[in-house]
Amino acid sequence: MRPVVVFDLDGTLLDTAPDLLRALNRILGDEGLAAVERADVTDLFGHGARALIGEGFRLANRPLDAVRLPELVERFVAVYAAEIASETRPYPGLVDALARLSRRGFGFAVCTNKREVLSHAVLEGTGLSSLFAAVVGGDSLPEHKPHPRPLLEAIARAGGTPEAAVMVGDSETDIATARAAGVPAIAVDFGYGGRPATEFGADLVIGHYDELDQAIEALLPS
Repeated sequence: MRPVVVFDLDGTLLDTAPDLLRALNRILGDEGLAAVERADVTDLFGHGARALIGEGFRLANRPLDAVRLPELVERFVAVYAAEIASETRPYPGLVDALARLSRRGFGFAVCTNKREVLSHAVLEGTGLSSLFAAVVGGDSLPEHKPHPRPLLEAIARAGGTPEAAVMVGDSETDIATARAAGVPAIAVDFGYGGRPATEFGADLVIGHYDELDQAIEALLPS
């Protein structure tokens, strides 16, 4: 068994906000609503299309018909998927950190509430797909984060065990998932968590991927 680092996706591995915002504003525009700014919805980028669309309608003071929401979500997904990695980029230092850890024998997995097909697509579009041994999305299993099963499944698929794994995420949900699974957790302070990362209850908080190696060493001493 090899040690495994499991990452959340949006706001942790990748800054997906520009492409999510583009898709949201396309839907809002089609509905005759004003575009929103990134700052208006930053806290919601990790919460899916329903939350983003709902906030867009709320900001426009337009009631959102719950019957139409599934249709709007599917339109959002289609627009987003068409150019899923147009402006999405890995966070600074990520690629180098993965290379360093890979040389030391670590494996990598993704555990996200994003749809699995979209997760694979955005990893492929950013050139990261080959680095990850497993991707568990929000629709991969009956359960999703903060239930522990997706994280435990991601670890197992990547060839690891919970005793030699770490979760890295940007939200309280990610840290709660790690806690439920009995896995140490590292929070990043540059994502979409909505509150200071120090409030999530993680074992450690990092502000750049240059700090990841040292954080992992502290939590998984060899």
